[in-house]
Amino acid sequence: MGNTLTTCVYCGCGCGLYLQERAGRITGASPSLHHPVSRGNLCVKGWHIHEFIHSSERLTQPLIRKDGVLTPTTWDEALSFTAQELGRIRDQTAGKGIGVLSSAKCTNEENYLLQKFTRAVLKTNNIDHCARL
Repeated sequence: MGNTLTTCVYCGCGCGLYLQERAGRITGASPSLHHPVSRGNLCVKGWHIHEFIHSSERLTQPLIRKDGVLTPTTWDEALSFTAQELGRIRDQTAGKGIGVLSSAKCTNEENYLLQKFTRAVLKTNNIDHCARL
């Protein structure tokens, strides 16, 4: 049995928590008492963060749609395919055919990088955040 210090993924606040492990499985979560953000507190999502980890519905590898069927593939193939398609759409529509939705599950730094990527690489200002929806 052990505890692993990590950061909660449910919002951009960055609360510190411990994932509790027993017999090789994550079994619970508890707050980090001395974390500068959460200061020993967790919201209801933080307390239940461990519940999705062992879900049978969780994706464990990338999928690409081939002939209308989602097919397991490698990370290299999935990333190459995604990059090619985004580049094709960007070039064909001058960026107007792409929109990006960001997430409160990302950190502020990740959201910043996503907006920079959207504007500089995808050449579009079509980016929004779920907190505004």
